[in-house]
Amino acid sequence: MLETLLGDDVQSSGRYLPEIIYGANDGIITTFAVVSGVAGAALSPGIVIILGFANLFADGFSMGMSNYLSERSEEDYHDAVGISRVRTDGKTPVKTAVATFLAFIIAGWAPLLPYVFRLEPLFPTAIAVTGAAFFLVGASRSLVTNRSWVANGGEMFVVGMAAATVAYAVGKLLAGVA
Repeated sequence: MLETLLGDDVQSSGRYLPEIIYGANDGIITTFAVVSGVAGAALSPGIVIILGFANLFADGFSMGMSNYLSERSEEDYHDAVGISRVRTDGKTPVKTAVATFLAFIIAGWAPLLPYVFRLEPLFPTAIAVTGAAFFLVGASRSLVTNRSWVANGGEMFVVGMAAATVAYAVGKLLAGVA
């Protein structure tokens, strides 16, 4: 899908790897943070779906646009100080924004799948699906790097699950507020 939209061979070049990993990781983390926070507060599973999708699209859009603004700011800076910035990789601010947005949306679905398809028990299934998504996205970095797929997958799994633990703890702490 990314290759079609970006007009590039994303898989073999690794050209958009930073945008894809950043978008996918943040998509999984922030969506699972919503799931974990709602589960920690013992709120209705329907709230997971509402807040999860609101987060998925609003935060995905924000990430893509932030990427765009970041890339444009760098280009504008180079123009302002008279430094020539020649990009030979074909990347543009629009393409990096699209890569970030799509990676966020595609990977960010993972924590919501058990709730959408009512795969009981909901939260434990969401934990398993999310953990697998973290590992798979991390391991996929090995397709374009020299690092082991186990090390890459494990690294992303640990970082992502640590963030999810924080969200769950905050939800549990604030459970009486709602």
